[in-house]
Parts: sequence; structure tokens; C-alpha cells
Amino acid sequence: MAAQHTILLVGESNVGKTHYGAQFLKRLMVKACALKMSGAPTNLEAFTTALSCLTEGKATDHTPANTYVESIWPITDEAGNYAELVWPDYGGEQVRNLVTQRRIPAAWRDRVLGAADWVLLIRLHSLRSEDDLFSRPLQSFAAAEAQGEAAAYEPSDQARIVELLQMLLYLAQFHLDRPLRKPRLTILLSCWDELEAAELPADILASRLPMLWSFVRSNWTSPIVIGLSALERALSKTDADQEYAVRGPEEFGYVVLPNGVKDNDITLPIQRLMADET
Repeated sequence: MAAQHTILLVGESNVGKTHYGAQFLKRLMVKACALKMSGAPTNLEAFTTALSCLTEGKATDHTPANTYVESIWPITDEAGNYAELVWPDYGGEQVRNLVTQRRIPAAWRDRVLGAADWVLLIRLHSLRSEDDLFSRPLQSFAAAEAQGEAAAYEPSDQARIVELLQMLLYLAQFHLDRPLRKPRLTILLSCWDELEAAELPADILASRLPMLWSFVRSNWTSPIVIGLSALERALSKTDADQEYAVRGPEEFGYVVLPNGVKDNDITLPIQRLMADET
């Protein structure tokens, strides 16, 4: 029986989780990647629906906010490593609610406690960069209060992501007296094509979200940052991309590895985790 290599796949709304899952699954189906399907997958409805849209050259709808479904894919790599990859599909609002409501549902608790690796999807293009209570001087808040202004300053997007990681670490009962080797952390910078970046993935993360990168480097021994473009281009939900429909979605998408090398095999971030079990 295959070992269950459970990955905690975390991403807020609109980061492309479902599109990545659908494209990943398509690669497995057509055997166009470093991984192979070694048995019958389960619970594929969310991903087959997305694949139907992509096959027509259209983007799929976002996952409903209250959805949480786990799909299990038996896979093997070229070295003979077997795993049952547990790939969740859920509404990204749930991730934001973990922080704002300070409550972790049972499904999330079980997944955090059982995960061997954490994969965090971040879409830099959609994050706010304006001032927040971490970047503005305290005097500005005092002045506003003195003038009777009850403005509610929210933490920035990167501060919220840091708090999310802190909550997950606390839930998993990891001691941070030294940087963590397990669970390993991989950050996928999704929709990489939007960035039009020439920098290495880690460098662009460090420049765009310095507080988050500092937190990650302080608490993990070897965090990995990879650029991901699951679709390679923006798709419409209504107007079909004819080239996509003709060539097939498996012909699109790529990753940018930590050393800057571009590769069309979008399963490589997961394959790297399977290959390195130490």
C-alpha cells in the first residue's frame, strides 16, 4: 500500500489553487511530467469541472467559500517513490477566516497535524502594498485618535500571511527555538506571468514581501520559493482561447525553479518534495 504523503496546500482566494490542481491532474493523465498516476484517483469532481473549462480555453469559476473536499491521487516518480497525494480543494475565503475569526475547523486541524510538507500559494500581483499599522509611525495613529477619527487600520496582506503561518505552527505544536526542518515549506508565487519578472523567485519575494520573507527564513532551515504559472496566460470565463482549445491545456503552464530555470513540468514542486524524504 502506498504511503500517504500529505501536503498542506494553503492559498487565499484568487491565487489559482483549482487551476493548478486541474493542470497538475491533466499532466498526470497524459503522462507529460515527472510523476505518474499509479492507481485510480478519488473525488475528482472539482478538478474535472475545471479541466472541462480549460479544455474549451476558458477559466473556471472560483471554488465556493464553504467547500472543502480532499482528492487522493496515487502517484509515483521516476525513482520509484510512491505516495498518495492528498490534494484539497476549498474556498480561499476559509484561509482568510482562519486569521480573522481565530478559529480552525476540524478538517483544517486534521490536515495541519498530518501534513509532511506545507505549500503556500501567494499571488503577488493581487496583494496590497499600502501602509498599514506595521509600516506607519505610531504618531499617525495617535494624531488620528486625537482628531476623533476611528479609522480601523488593518494589518497588511503580508502581515496577515505571517499570522496565518504562526497560527499553523502553533496548531501543529512546533517549537521555534531553532529553524524547522520539518514540515518543509515551499512557497509558490502563482500567476508568475503577471509579474513579468527577471529576478529569481526568492529575490522577488524578498523585495515585495520583506517581512514575510524574514519570518520564513528565520523559522525554516531551507524554505523553497518557486514561480508558478499554471495557465501561462490569462483566460476568460466566457470567451474561449482558441489556441488553448486546439493544443490542449497540458501544453501550457510552467514553473520557475529557485535557480531561475524555467521548466514546463508544473508537477516539479511536488516531485521535489517526494524525492527528498529526509
